[in-house]
Amino acid sequence: PNGYLHIGHAKSIFLNFGLAADYGGVCHLRFDDTNPEKESQEYVDSIRDGVQWLVGKAWVQGGTEHLYFASNYFDFMHRAAVYFIEQGLAYVDEQSAEDMRSNRGDFGKPGVNSPYRSRSVAENLARFAQMKAGELADGAAVLRAKIDMAHPNINMRDPAIYRIRRAHHHNTGDAWCIYPMYTFAHPIEDALENISHSLCTLEFEDQRPFYDWLLERLIEGGLLASPPPRQYEFSRLNLTYVITSKRKLAQLVNDKHVSGWDDPRMPTIVGLRRRGYTPESIQLFAERIGVTKDYSWIDYSTLEGCLREDLENKAHRGMAVLDPVKLVLTNWAEVFGSDAYLEACTQPALPHSAIAEGQTPPPDRVFQIGKEVWIEREDFEEVPPKGYKRLFPGNVVRLKGGYVIECTGVGAKDADGKVTEVHAKVIPNTKSGTPGADSVKAKAAITWVGVQDGVQAEVRLYDRLFTDAQPDAGGKDFLALLNPGSLKVVTAYVEPSLAAAQPDDKFQFERFGYFVADRADHGVGGKVVFNRVTGLKDSWGK
Repeated sequence: PNGYLHIGHAKSIFLNFGLAADYGGVCHLRFDDTNPEKESQEYVDSIRDGVQWLVGKAWVQGGTEHLYFASNYFDFMHRAAVYFIEQGLAYVDEQSAEDMRSNRGDFGKPGVNSPYRSRSVAENLARFAQMKAGELADGAAVLRAKIDMAHPNINMRDPAIYRIRRAHHHNTGDAWCIYPMYTFAHPIEDALENISHSLCTLEFEDQRPFYDWLLERLIEGGLLASPPPRQYEFSRLNLTYVITSKRKLAQLVNDKHVSGWDDPRMPTIVGLRRRGYTPESIQLFAERIGVTKDYSWIDYSTLEGCLREDLENKAHRGMAVLDPVKLVLTNWAEVFGSDAYLEACTQPALPHSAIAEGQTPPPDRVFQIGKEVWIEREDFEEVPPKGYKRLFPGNVVRLKGGYVIECTGVGAKDADGKVTEVHAKVIPNTKSGTPGADSVKAKAAITWVGVQDGVQAEVRLYDRLFTDAQPDAGGKDFLALLNPGSLKVVTAYVEPSLAAAQPDDKFQFERFGYFVADRADHGVGGKVVFNRVTGLKDSWGK
């Protein structure tokens, strides 16, 4: 628990809990809290919440909560360390960190034995007791397994198994000043919890010989039961336009390049959730990319495609105008008797194709059309380019769900010559859903929001955080690859059904893509805030 879960963890979570479910097993939720300097209760809580959001409380089986902490095994781990010393399989080394590093050797050169390697069992037991009692300074000594300094696998060259760290632990407080190394703790935890399949990513493959060696020795000594757990490795997730290094993600947060761990541009679970991703879409992604030992990159569009697939039949539709221009229907009073007249319009919340057989359709959306409506700026051209079918002087279009109108031209411009108002005439008896709807052929239908019942909204148009597909590869400066256009905030107008959204509610803004009511800011002080989740199709780089 030294950071927030990210999309790579999600792959592993679905793999582990999914295998347990498929084969009638149990998957544990365990916190390997062996490094108090970098861990905190904040991370513990966020991880537990993230796992529960993805898979529910899947670690609860048969009424038993399989939630564990490595720190609850510290007494046993200490006893195991003492056993190793007693068997001549571990020694206290007091070399400097630099000397230990240089004496370890490399892939072409065997390591050199530590001058402390030949200490007697009694000396080592006494010195280890002093480490535990806090009589030695941090970094003054480590306990190392005694294996083989010439071993071809460098991880087997007397690896450190305990170090001194005076740091407050979120679970054990100040009870300990020595802490086990993760590579020592992990196999012991697995054995104590009767784990059969211990799944991890490929960077731990070289640690498997030590994992097996350690468990074999403890079984020989009667401290653990046979058979031991087995470790299996799979490739970690490499997703384009994303970094998953906890250190670099923390740098993005600490240096204010993003608003926090839950910034919708972050690949963290809290960020993906706030962006509008669903557990189902992430699970579909994990299943689709599969599990291999190959080192390969998955294109981010695959993740977005899974989200679209999940939301297509879930997200209610709605109209929003992101770059608004006012459209005035100049003959409104002439047709309807009053400029103040408003008429109700309806549209389905979900298209018929999205409603499963036997499912009750959701209630229609209801909104009002009047003399003034907001339209999208790109839906009007004073001098239209070739093939343009939307509003331009003399052209006829339909206001979707409303009336057919004929554009009469520009109503007003600002001092810079930018159009601020467009004029048109409503054509009577052409409302959608009425007998006269097809009496006038319109070349296009455009989305709109009524001035009278439309609601102003802050819409955050998020894009990918990096411009480079592999910002974390090849020693690149990832900060130099930040996308300056990864967030654009606009003041938009949305129809009433969207304004009534609750935080986390997801919608398809017709023509624009999928949006979510922001879980942190939406509704605060009456503010309406939507985040763009993804477009209707992959348009990155096009």
